Amino acid sequence: MPERQPMSEAMYYILLALLHPVHGYGVMQRVRELSGGRLVLGPGTLYGILTRMHTEGYIRLESAEGRRKVYAITEAGTQALLEEYRRLKTMVQDGNILEEELK
Repeated sequence: MPERQPMSEAMYYILLALLHPVHGYGVMQRVRELSGGRLVLGPGTLYGILTRMHTEGYIRLESAEGRRKVYAITEAGTQALLEEYRRLKTMVQDGNILEEELK
């Protein structure tokens, strides 16, 4: 199986936000909260990424009432999120050499 490409920061935080189903505006709020305010998504960016992740099977539409759509992460999305988390964690561990070298 080919190795996945690294996720963008926005994709990573959106999938984290969708560990519990939520509507689009709620995703924006949750991403801002999870990132400590570092990442603020506009509607165009958010909905473009949601569309892409839905196409890739990482998320599903949980429910829709009018314009309010609730999204949820899929098993494939959870797996991709875990792989990205492990990749990032390994990079940080590998980078510990910086603290030793720059003392």
